[in-house]
Amino acid sequence: MKNLVEVQNLKKNYGSKEAVKNISFEIKENEILGLLGPNGSGKTTTIGMMLGLLKPSGGKILINGMQIEENRIEILQKINFISPYIELPKKLTVKQNLIVYCKLYNVLDTKNRIEYLTEKLRLKDLLNRVTGELSSGQKNRVSLAKALINSPTVLFLDEPTASLDPEIGDFVRSFLENYKKEKKISILLASHNMNEVTRLCKTVLMMKDGVIIDKGCPQDLIKKHGRKNLEEVFLKLSRSADEHN
Repeated sequence: MKNLVEVQNLKKNYGSKEAVKNISFEIKENEILGLLGPNGSGKTTTIGMMLGLLKPSGGKILINGMQIEENRIEILQKINFISPYIELPKKLTVKQNLIVYCKLYNVLDTKNRIEYLTEKLRLKDLLNRVTGELSSGQKNRVSLAKALINSPTVLFLDEPTASLDPEIGDFVRSFLENYKKEKKISILLASHNMNEVTRLCKTVLMMKDGVIIDKGCPQDLIKKHGRKNLEEVFLKLSRSADEHN
């Protein structure tokens, strides 16, 4: 499988502070890559650079073989993201929000695209409701529809199931698994839910203090560090700067 995303020697400095220190990785087609690390590890900064929101201090980000800084408009048409910390306009209905984002992403077949996502994400009864009046689980499904409205080849997920009850969380994870297989997209998942990461991710990157301190498939990392699950691996690596050696 080809690499849809390539990060090469990526750096980000804020004055004398190094937030991201010369990291490199790739995401293959039809792969979910987990990006883990404690708060302040550089995850959000890395995602911000990959979305074109922050300018790197060094290195390159290639998406579909194109460097984001040189092909920003073209690349942004084919990527998208979801974050529980960014809400859709509250006073618009769900349908109005989806129509607006179709226009922003220049989606030509608006009607069919909205109908497809409405069916897949169980949104039929929500389309005419005001977005700000929805429950957190309902808002999450609408935000996911927004993130897929432009049929992205690369999807960035920042805590996609945060604050969801177990049933809705499982629905979202199952949907992502099936959608990835169907569309063969690349997904970057940042999450503190280690069971979610273990279930969804083929490869996991562990970040701390702006560097990647370990990587591998979840089961290999569990075995390597002699732990029972990925959460114990996460805690071990987060609490010690030296134990990853």
